[in-house]
Amino acid sequence: MTDINQALVEIRSIRRQVAQTTEFRGYGPATLFVTAVIAVAAGVFQGHWMPEPAAHPAQYVVLWLVTAVFCASLIASQMLARANRIHSSMAEEMVRMAVAQFLPAAIAGAVLPFVLLHVTESVFWMLPGLWQILFSLGVFACCRGLPRMMLLAGAWFLLTGLGCLALGDARALSPMTMSAAYGIGMTLVAAIHYHSSRKALIDEDEEY
Repeated sequence: MTDINQALVEIRSIRRQVAQTTEFRGYGPATLFVTAVIAVAAGVFQGHWMPEPAAHPAQYVVLWLVTAVFCASLIASQMLARANRIHSSMAEEMVRMAVAQFLPAAIAGAVLPFVLLHVTESVFWMLPGLWQILFSLGVFACCRGLPRMMLLAGAWFLLTGLGCLALGDARALSPMTMSAAYGIGMTLVAAIHYHSSRKALIDEDEEY
């Protein structure tokens, strides 16, 4: 029985090592692009519904957290189906690894607005920039299992986040700071995954 358990442990270790050196192709380009459109739509909605977001911080947080949760749900549901189809027996391990890499940034992003709402409202304008910086850190954390070009997407969100902080006041809460950052950023992410998927298909055809 000990030998069987040892063999199972070694198999799991091998699977984990293979997963760490295999490019994760569970993210669907079309779904990622849809999240970019949703971010732009949320920005348009904010512009009409909340012309002065600094005066309504709770509503601002609700709008963008709901948008984030909805987009994450779309990506997660499609990721599971796509990973099972592409990675087959390695899907569970690779999905677990992808989630574990991005999860710390996601949790920090979810908790952050409640911390800022709890302290003085004079610092609430920093939220969009800090959100984008945390998102960039999540992207960088996932880059080991993604196409190398994904570093550009991480750099984009880092720069837009720093740009928001550089504004130094409530202008950072403008609808454009979130919708443009995530609209363009997620379009870039979708394009990178689309290019990677096409390249993988071409390589597979050449092997046959």
